[in-house]
Amino acid sequence: MRKEQNALTLENLKCKKVGLVLSGGGVRGLAHVGLLKALDEYGISVDMISGTSAGALVGALYAAGKDNDTIRNFFKSTSLFSYHYLTIQKPGLLDTDRYYKVFRTFFPQDTFESLEKELFVTTTNLQKGTAEVFSSGPLIQALLASAALPPVFSPVQIGEYLYADGGIMNNFPLEPLSSCDYLIGSNVTKIRELDKKEISSSLQLANRTTALMIYAINHKKMKRCDLLFEPESLDKIGVLDRKGLELAFSIGYEHAISVLEESLSISSGNHRIQ
Repeated sequence: MRKEQNALTLENLKCKKVGLVLSGGGVRGLAHVGLLKALDEYGISVDMISGTSAGALVGALYAAGKDNDTIRNFFKSTSLFSYHYLTIQKPGLLDTDRYYKVFRTFFPQDTFESLEKELFVTTTNLQKGTAEVFSSGPLIQALLASAALPPVFSPVQIGEYLYADGGIMNNFPLEPLSSCDYLIGSNVTKIRELDKKEISSSLQLANRTTALMIYAINHKKMKRCDLLFEPESLDKIGVLDRKGLELAFSIGYEHAISVLEESLSISSGNHRIQ
């Protein structure tokens, strides 16, 4: 973390070009929405957003000018496991392309250029084995690709290539925001120490090792943020557990309020918008 900027006041922050990084994390991504609510209450405006997977979806809705309730409704109303989306013709259990109509309701113009804020969406090019960032042209296909977590969701074809979840290669895509003066990061996949009994099955072992690999790749980048949000209790919520949507939102909001009050040289009583 760049400590020389830690003591910024809200007034000084308003003079900065602020970038926001939103990690992937499935249902836990609702914690990003809680963060956005807290930022709004403190009058903190973001200029550029970079996201992957669930973070890309939240970032796109925010960049489109959607209010907090609309963003939460997007996740509540979008069915993850409808039998209508099952496929045997593509790799993956669900046909990601069939979610296009749902997304079109929230992004009727379907272009990056129609957004109110600059957005960068990270995806994984499965054929090249590289992370690729989309920031112009068609929006929805890039969002679908960024959130297409294998093996549940099928890859998305864009041009000649197949794309999948951006978190595979880059779960904390800070790189596109190099022109920003102040970086805010939100990571919803923080690692905590586990009790031995929490790694007692093959599934728990697989989940733990995957989480460790993702965190190892990205945690050094998180230190480059001027302000970082990492709620610890989110690991109790499954990545695809829709029952945890509201809990993730609440955890994110409460954590964000706590971090803002502690990290910035502000008085919540004087500056927070009630």
